[in-house]
Amino acid sequence: MVRQIVCAGTAAFMLVMTLYTSTAGAHGKVAMEDDNCMRRIGENMIHLSAYQPQEDEEGHYCTDIPKAGNTILVIDLVDPALREMPIGIKMIKGDKVEGGETVTDLRPAVYQDGVISMQKALEQGKYLIQVTAEGVPPLHYEYHLRVEMINYADVFRATIGPLIGLLLTAILGYKLIRSRRFRDWMASRGSKRTEKGDEGEKSSAVDAEKTSINKQTKDGES
Repeated sequence: MVRQIVCAGTAAFMLVMTLYTSTAGAHGKVAMEDDNCMRRIGENMIHLSAYQPQEDEEGHYCTDIPKAGNTILVIDLVDPALREMPIGIKMIKGDKVEGGETVTDLRPAVYQDGVISMQKALEQGKYLIQVTAEGVPPLHYEYHLRVEMINYADVFRATIGPLIGLLLTAILGYKLIRSRRFRDWMASRGSKRTEKGDEGEKSSAVDAEKTSINKQTKDGES
């Protein structure tokens, strides 16, 4: 019975770890086409990466940036065709062009190495990045950034795994407690304790009786 409980607990723990690691590592393991940092129009794709080395030297972000402050934004022109087109970039503080404040406006230029890098001190809030490739027809890409804001979808995904694990553990524990084998096992342990207690009491009584006889013998000799 103990072995069954351990096996059930181990299975629940492994399930929790699987769900957690799949959630935590989703960005690094998904296919390029399914990467949420990727934007695609036809066969033309670009990729956005954000870095804050002053906060985390190995941190790699996309549209959800954890802290306000100095941020390095890198746009990769994945398809070679884009490296032959003039690319313009505009960053707007806000989530819409209308009413937003333009904080960066890079004139169209050709980036033959396929990498566009810029550094910006971002404040808390939302930003809109527009990337325009001046092809025929022009290609327009957009990224909506969230800086130092809670992403409730990520919070939900991070907590659902442990919650499912706890629920499964509770269900398994309830079924084990309700099972007849578990009750029989507990009853057998209780009976063993009772037998040990009775044996202890009998041993104590025998010892007391021996002590009394020895004492009487000594009194008789004296």
